[in-house]
Amino acid sequence: MATPMQPQQQQQRSLAPSPNPFKKPLLRLLLITMFCSLSYILGSYSNSSTFTLPQKQDRKLPHCLQLNFTTHNVLSPPLNFEPLHKIPLPQEPIKNLSFCSANFTNYLPCHDPDRERRFSVFRFSHRERHCPESDEKVRCLIPRPKGYKKPFPWPQSRDFAWFKNVPFKRLAQYKKAQNWVRLEGDKLVFPGGGTSFPKGVKGYIEEIKKVLPLKSGKIRTVLDVGCGVASFGAFLMDFNILTLSMAPRDVHEAQVQFALERGIPAMLGVLSTNRLPFPSRSFDMAHCSRCLVRWTEYDGLYLLEIDRVLRPGGYWVLSGPPINWRFNYKGWQREPKDLENEQMSLEDLARRLCWKKIAERGPFAVWQKPTNHLHCIQKIKTWKSPQFCTTPDPDAGWYKLMDLCITPLPNVKDTHEVSGGALENWPKRLNAVPPRVKSGAKEGISIKSFNEDNQLWRRRVSYYGVILKTLSDGKYRNIMDMNAGLGGFATAMDKYPVWVMNVIPSDAKTNTLGIVYERGLIGTYMNWCEAFSTYPRTYDLVHAHGVFSMYMDKCDFVDILLEIYRILRPQGAVIIRDHVDVVMKLKGITDQMRWNGQVLHTENGPFHSEKILLVDNSED
Repeated sequence: MATPMQPQQQQQRSLAPSPNPFKKPLLRLLLITMFCSLSYILGSYSNSSTFTLPQKQDRKLPHCLQLNFTTHNVLSPPLNFEPLHKIPLPQEPIKNLSFCSANFTNYLPCHDPDRERRFSVFRFSHRERHCPESDEKVRCLIPRPKGYKKPFPWPQSRDFAWFKNVPFKRLAQYKKAQNWVRLEGDKLVFPGGGTSFPKGVKGYIEEIKKVLPLKSGKIRTVLDVGCGVASFGAFLMDFNILTLSMAPRDVHEAQVQFALERGIPAMLGVLSTNRLPFPSRSFDMAHCSRCLVRWTEYDGLYLLEIDRVLRPGGYWVLSGPPINWRFNYKGWQREPKDLENEQMSLEDLARRLCWKKIAERGPFAVWQKPTNHLHCIQKIKTWKSPQFCTTPDPDAGWYKLMDLCITPLPNVKDTHEVSGGALENWPKRLNAVPPRVKSGAKEGISIKSFNEDNQLWRRRVSYYGVILKTLSDGKYRNIMDMNAGLGGFATAMDKYPVWVMNVIPSDAKTNTLGIVYERGLIGTYMNWCEAFSTYPRTYDLVHAHGVFSMYMDKCDFVDILLEIYRILRPQGAVIIRDHVDVVMKLKGITDQMRWNGQVLHTENGPFHSEKILLVDNSED
C-alpha cells in the first residue's frame, strides 16, 4: 500500500528542475540538421559570390528553392566547387592544349587512310575501325577549315551546304551526271539524285510507296547501306521515317560528312568481317541502292548480317545490279548471262533465309523477312540453308565477328505471332512500352522503371531548356547522347526539330540498345576510350550523363573530351552531368581547351551531388 507523501516531500519535488529537452535524441538530431543546412546554404552563396546573378532572379529566395519544379524558368548562378570538393582522380596534369596542324582538319582517328594501309584489303577489312593505340593518340584540338561558316538550319540544310565546310569537289565532278551534288558558287546543292535514281529520289520513293506502307507508321527505322550523300534518308523524313545512312570512307570522299552537314543521320561503316554495331531486330527496313556489296559471295555472309539486324516482318529493298538486268546490262557494262546468274543466286539465297519476294518493280526489288521462324524450320532443313546460330547473344555488335548462320528469332507458340513482340506504329511507338521491357528480357528493367525513366528525362530536358536557352531556337539538329540508357533523353527531345544518335557504351552493365530501337529511335554501340565513327564537326549538341564516371578507371578524361571537341560543331554545345568531383575535374580540362564552361546545379538543386558542366559556344 502506497505511503502518503509528506508536505515537505511534495515541496521538494515541485522545486526539482524539469528534464533537459536537448538530451532527447530526436530533438538533438533535428537541431543539428537545421544548423548544418543553414551553414551549407550560407557557404554556397559565399562561394558563388564572385559571379553576377541574373537580373531577373528573385534575390529574396535561395535559388535552391526555385529549381525543384517540373517546368523550370529560372537559372541558378554558375557554381565554384573547387575549394569544397577534391578527390584524386587518375589524370595527368595537362598543359595548355594547342591546335593541331591544318592537315588534321578532317582527321578520322579510327578510319585514317594512312593507318588503313597496314591492314588487309580482303573483304574490305581495311575499311573497318582501326583505332590508334594509347601512345599514338593525337592530343591537340582539331582545327576548323578556313572560311568555315555555321551550317544552314534545318530544313534548308537538306538542300544546301557551304562548300568551305566540306571542301571536296570529287563527288560533284565524278557523279555529275547522276545529280548527287552540285557546286554552285560557294554552296553545295543537293538535288536528290543518286546512282539508281539519276532523275531524282522523290520519284524513286514514290515507286517504293506503291509497294510498301511508308505512310502507315509501320516502317520507322531504316538502314541505308552505301548511302552516298544520304538523299534517300533525307526524303524518307517526309514520311516520319528515320534512316541511319552508312558508308565507308572511300574514293568518293566524305559521303558521310556530306550527309551529316545536311542534318541527316549517318555514320562511317562497312560490311566486312565484323558485325554491324547494332542489336538484332533493329530496323524495319534495309536499303541498298547500288551499294556495291557482294551479297551472294562468302556464302551469303552479308545478307545473313542484314537478316540479323532486320526486324521480324521487315523489308529489304535492293536496286542496282542485278535487279532489272535485262534493261540495264549495257549501261552497267556487264554480260547478261553473268547478271542473270547473279540474280538467280540472290533469289536462292533469300529463299533459303525464308524471305518472301513481294515485288520487283522497275529499278528495285523488295523481300520481306518472316515474322517468326516456326514455318521456316522444316523448309530450311530441306533447302540446305545455313544453320541457326547457337551464339548466346544476337545483340552483340561491338568488334564481334559475323556468323555464317541464321540468327534465330525469339520463340513463339503460334505462326501468327510476331517473334519478340509486335511494335506499335509510329508515333505511338515512341512512348509505348517496348516488347523487350514487357517480356522482362532485360534484368532490372520493368514497365514501372521504364515509365519512371520517361518522366525523369522529361523533367531533365525541361531544365536543359532553361540553362541552354538556344535549345528551342532551332540552332541544333544533330544530337549525340553518349550514354543513352533507355532512350529517355531522345524521347524528351522529340519536341524539337532534331534527331539523336543514341550511343550505348559497349561495356555498359545492361545492353539497352535493342530497347532504344524498339522505341523507333536509332543508335549504335561505342567504347568511349576510342574515337567515334564520324567526321569532325558533325554534331551540334553532345549530351553525356555519367559517361566520365563510367570511364574513370579505363582511359584518360582528356582523350574523351578531345573526341567531343573533334565531333562538335564550332558553335555547338555540350551538357555533361556527373558527380560534382568529376565535373570539377572536367572543368579544369575544358578551360585548357578554350571552352567557356559553367558548372551549374541540376534540376535537383544544391543538395544533390550530381552537377552539370555546360559548354555553350553558340555565340562564338
